[in-house]
Amino acid sequence: MMNDLFDSVDGEHWREPVADGVVVLRRFASPASSALMATVAAIAEQAPFRHMVTPGGHSMSAAMTCAGSLGWVTDARGYRYQSHDPQTGEPWPAMPFTFAELAKKAAEDAGFPGFEPDACLVNRYQPGAKMGLHQDKDERDFSWPIVSVSLGLPIVFQFGGRRRSDRPQRVLLEHGDVVVWGGSARLNYHGVLTLKAGQHPLTGGYRYNLTFRKAG
Repeated sequence: MMNDLFDSVDGEHWREPVADGVVVLRRFASPASSALMATVAAIAEQAPFRHMVTPGGHSMSAAMTCAGSLGWVTDARGYRYQSHDPQTGEPWPAMPFTFAELAKKAAEDAGFPGFEPDACLVNRYQPGAKMGLHQDKDERDFSWPIVSVSLGLPIVFQFGGRRRSDRPQRVLLEHGDVVVWGGSARLNYHGVLTLKAGQHPLTGGYRYNLTFRKAG
């Protein structure tokens, strides 16, 4: 039954290669989107969304929470993964089964079998929020991919090269799209442009992003 949760009821999901090691699985998460958003709400009850502050004192425009045995944090001490939520002092909510199954199936579809995520970063974007070009490099093992799920309002994803100065490709991500990147592209710079105002029937005026990693 769980396999059916991530199968399109109308067959309308497809693979869209972006670069070597990078693929967009269009509408891959759409059939499960209501269940995923209900799970996000449950996670936020235990570990509320917050605007984390970077080591340089900048408040991130996207609100964040985490699930899994490890969660990503940023503060004056730097960027890192840790097992406890610094805001509550409690362990991060456990990785939901539906989340793990989605991430594993998406990674396998994109050519990265055996992915077992131990961290899910949940970002909530409101109009005006963005994420600048950055590398995901706080994980221990870069042989595993990143799996990124878009829910709600559309946004423009930027995927660059191994240098910040490399000109990025721009890809529109819509509700249910999943981006997977790994291999030679694992440490490439990426980010999203500023979210434009709008309304989505499931998420209202927000975009949610679930980003799965093997961090430990």
